[in-house]
Amino acid sequence: MHIRTEDIIIIDIETVSEKSSFTELEEYWQHLWTDKTVRILPEEKDAAAFYKERAGVMAEFSKIVCISMGYFMKEPQLKMRVKSFYGHDEKKILQDFLATMLKIENHNNKWCFAGHNIKEFDIPFICRRLLINNIPIPGFLDFQNMKPWETNLIDTFQYWRFGDYKNFTSLKLLAAALQVPSPKDDIDGSMVGEVYWVQNDLPRIAVYCQKDVVTVGNIFLRLKGKPILHPDDVDYVA
Repeated sequence: MHIRTEDIIIIDIETVSEKSSFTELEEYWQHLWTDKTVRILPEEKDAAAFYKERAGVMAEFSKIVCISMGYFMKEPQLKMRVKSFYGHDEKKILQDFLATMLKIENHNNKWCFAGHNIKEFDIPFICRRLLINNIPIPGFLDFQNMKPWETNLIDTFQYWRFGDYKNFTSLKLLAAALQVPSPKDDIDGSMVGEVYWVQNDLPRIAVYCQKDVVTVGNIFLRLKGKPILHPDDVDYVA
């Protein structure tokens, strides 16, 4: 892995269903949900129960409530700075994220995205929600129109596969295998919807998202054969 440590921008997103329950959907959207999921609906579940379980990861039926990003600094020892954009207004989250990325682009055009499974989830999800919110997709996210060698991202999920496309490794498992402290000490992805809709605790979701960013950063360091960060070397900025 030849990319410089200070050139990566680690991202992670948290998503929830656009409505708190299936019954809150308009009738037309209930039909759309049924059509979308009919082939994957488990026998023991109905459309309403499956909506609560899966809608949060389907871009047409969900929204982004948090984007966390982190980057490394050398000053004189390696540190990481982490920032989150979160709230109920998805369009503002996306706009604030893009504005920050444009500032980074103007400062350093050699940067690249990093994350766990961002190639198949985070990046496509962000792009779909940008279009749904009527926000143009910036060039640095428009991977569909890039040649394979032009895509500026490092995916620890894809890297760990080593070409084995039958293999799926969660961030939690990869962190444990590489002896990186696990981020899963509070909630997990299956609980984000409940924390948002029932507990109304967005800051807790943001902290969870930030922990994933730090974990990916430490995995990146391990893959480069470098020591992981001490918790005191991570700065969280508002």
